[in-house]
Amino acid sequence: MSNNTLEPQKHYMSWGVIALLDFVTIISFENIFYPFQNQGLSVVISWIFLLFAYVIPYELIVSQLSLTFNNQSGGLASWVRRSSNDTLGYWTSWMYWIQSVPYIVDVSNSVIVSFSWIILGNNTLGQRMSTFEFGLLTFIIILLFILLENLIKNSLAILSLIGGGAMFIMSCLFVLLAGYALTHGTQIATQPFNLHAFLPHFSLKYFSTTGLLIFAMSGAELAAPYIVQMRDPKHEFPKAMWLLAIMTAFLTIFGTLSLAVFFNANHIPHDFKMNGPYYAFSLLGQELGLGKILMYLFAVVQAIFMMAQLAVLLDASSRVFAGDVADKFMPHWLTKKNKQGRPINSYLMTTGLSLFLLLLTGTLPNINTIYNWLLNINGIVSPYKTCWVFFSFVAIRWRQKEFHSDYIFIKNRTSALLVGGWCLIFTFVCATLGFIPQEAAFGTKAFDHQLLLNFITVFILFGVGLLLPLLRKWELRKQAVQLDK
Repeated sequence: MSNNTLEPQKHYMSWGVIALLDFVTIISFENIFYPFQNQGLSVVISWIFLLFAYVIPYELIVSQLSLTFNNQSGGLASWVRRSSNDTLGYWTSWMYWIQSVPYIVDVSNSVIVSFSWIILGNNTLGQRMSTFEFGLLTFIIILLFILLENLIKNSLAILSLIGGGAMFIMSCLFVLLAGYALTHGTQIATQPFNLHAFLPHFSLKYFSTTGLLIFAMSGAELAAPYIVQMRDPKHEFPKAMWLLAIMTAFLTIFGTLSLAVFFNANHIPHDFKMNGPYYAFSLLGQELGLGKILMYLFAVVQAIFMMAQLAVLLDASSRVFAGDVADKFMPHWLTKKNKQGRPINSYLMTTGLSLFLLLLTGTLPNINTIYNWLLNINGIVSPYKTCWVFFSFVAIRWRQKEFHSDYIFIKNRTSALLVGGWCLIFTFVCATLGFIPQEAAFGTKAFDHQLLLNFITVFILFGVGLLLPLLRKWELRKQAVQLDK
């Protein structure tokens, strides 16, 4: 009898499944609404430009980095740490974690909005709930899910995949049914619908909103840990990244065109970012004679997806430091785990920073403004994190003789450095321009207020990262004194 029969058979993940896993954690149906509100029909050109000049290079860069550092547990932080030094590796890890905090609050808000549509069936949440009540309920949801982390382990990760898959199906269904409605008498709401309407109007506002497009399309590096579960990573991982790019292109381009069928891009509802997806399925249902059935179906899928995503985000963000961070940067109390193996103090820090954000949102006039402002904060901090992907790529191509990879994106070193440098500079500029408030007119009190909030938020979120190494030094000194005694 062969010895092989006694060994457990390894289960491999196909490149298609990995592409889908990555897709559902990166972009969802609602991600096409705020760019459509910010840039109108011209966002189609922006999506196409970004696809070829940014997304495809980005995802193939991730392919090379993933296959260069295929035995590292820290993901992006490991890439930067191994290609530069421990200090930059720590900062990458910190920024990777901290950028998830505004998103956690944002997702919690989305949970409330989805349930309001399930219960009320309309957009009257803002009239029924004060900003204080909205913030308090958001905080309660975050606390509740942190407590659930200790009771429910893998089931919510599975639920996230199911909810994400259902969300992808709903997104495709919207595009297909919009096309069906168009061929059966529905008139395009956005007029004029011609080539001129698609041409971008370059302005400071246009460029300041591009960070949100990067936020919507970034995150390919999340697939890196799955490399060890592939049969032939050298050939299969780049395929997964290509499929990811194609699915992203389909949703962003055709999804936006479908929105133009039901919404006039020149007169978009002021609460489009918060309630747009529900309006879209309501209008689609009316056109097809289905009433509100599609809207309620989407609201349920959205609620499941957002709750599962919240649970996974809380767990992943609080565990990130356990991956690959040098010991000299991280206080021991922050990585200490409870009986269930959960880094409880890390959860407390996540909760505290979420509360800080919610206190800031309490200074905004209404729920819609809160929702939009949090989105804009994500359009700043998320691209800053993505900069480290391109930094790491430039670093390994600069010293490419020191690093081996089974996959090489652009074999010519100079061309690779130019592409990596372009992506790095473009991402950094878009993130920095994102500080400019997008929902308030320049010179108004609302503009000044939101600009101040943007600077305070980013300064505090990134600035806390300076304190942790200092706390670790104090902790080590205290231990040394105790040993001397």
